[in-house]
Amino acid sequence: MFIVLGVTGGIAAYKSIVLARLLVEGGHEVHVVPTEDALRFVGKPTWEAISRRPVTTSVHEDVPEVRHVALGQRADLVIVAPATANTLAKMTAGLADDLLGTTLLATRAPVLVAPAMHTEMWQHPATQQNLATLRDRGVVVVGPESGRLTGDDSGPGRMSEPEQIAAAALRLAAGGAESAGAGTPGTRDDWHGLAVLVTAGGTREPIDPVRYLGNRSSGRQGVAVAVAAAERGARVRLLAANVEDAVLAEAGAHPTIRIERVGTAAELEAAASAAAAGVDVVVMAAAVADYRVDSVAEGKLRKEDTAGAPPVLRLVENPDILAGIVAARPAGQTLVGFAAETAESEEELLERGRRKRRRKGVDLLAVNAVGWAEGFETGRNTLHLIDAADELIATVGGSKREAAEGLLDAVLALRGRDETPLG
Repeated sequence: MFIVLGVTGGIAAYKSIVLARLLVEGGHEVHVVPTEDALRFVGKPTWEAISRRPVTTSVHEDVPEVRHVALGQRADLVIVAPATANTLAKMTAGLADDLLGTTLLATRAPVLVAPAMHTEMWQHPATQQNLATLRDRGVVVVGPESGRLTGDDSGPGRMSEPEQIAAAALRLAAGGAESAGAGTPGTRDDWHGLAVLVTAGGTREPIDPVRYLGNRSSGRQGVAVAVAAAERGARVRLLAANVEDAVLAEAGAHPTIRIERVGTAAELEAAASAAAAGVDVVVMAAAVADYRVDSVAEGKLRKEDTAGAPPVLRLVENPDILAGIVAARPAGQTLVGFAAETAESEEELLERGRRKRRRKGVDLLAVNAVGWAEGFETGRNTLHLIDAADELIATVGGSKREAAEGLLDAVLALRGRDETPLG
């Protein structure tokens, strides 16, 4: 396959070296077309060595071959990675002031872009409008992910990993945008018209004004589910329990996601019970504290006040939020629960998941292993999906966004597409 790989001027250009190698090693003919700014990050010799072909940025070279349109005409697939905010704006306007611009205008091949930029640039209304326009024209968008950016910044805007981009691009070339959308952000509309409630994060139960009982959930998996559902057409209510602003940034920028912050299990119960009645799908991804103290101290508990003796905390059980929603569910609603478990083996993990699914009565339970270095506070996850017959119907994983896409696919398979939305 004849692939044009456009590389633009961002620090993420270093990742595209790996992307080019993956495509070349896959047996494809890869022609790298960098912008002048891209060459400030990765030089021409590197691109020529990786692609095994000459590289230029100019429309004035190979004039007899009409190179400035020939690449686009010959291409079976065009990838732009990284795609900066400036490049997306130029693509939207149809500007062709360099070889990449003319190639994009001259091609009729599928085009895939992998955005990469700082969070503020990604969330700017101009960038979002440009992306909407490009999607309307059939351009497939992969990413970006939420994570570490240049300097001390962190948030949505990090370019997706080369393996993910390559897989999506090859699916696009093989089967069009719908095929590329399997596990790829921003390419499908199969949740259009559905109303969805998602909970994310971890509840905190106060002990005194300083301390609390809680857990290590960052909320990333629940937020990824909310964003994925919204980008596939759903209207989403996101209940965020103690989720950092940086984790919520992408969801906060999406026009069809409404965010409500909660703190304790009691607050989450009240908000979720009220919101669940009118939605088609409920995804309870938040980690709810099982217990709270029976009496919260008005002032800080101090050692000096107890002569150094440790305080005695009496714990009481929190309400089972999911069980309450299951009991009050309307007809046609799909309920998804989550179970974060420690286990010695996958067999034990699945058995614990099946027991929890039966206790809760949900249609689908996503169980994942957690530990000191997995599940919580990481960028990756693996979800084992157990249905109402206690069958393992799928195992999905990768980045938390990829896990979210796989979960949404499983929910659609359970619901079927002939049901009338509630929302």
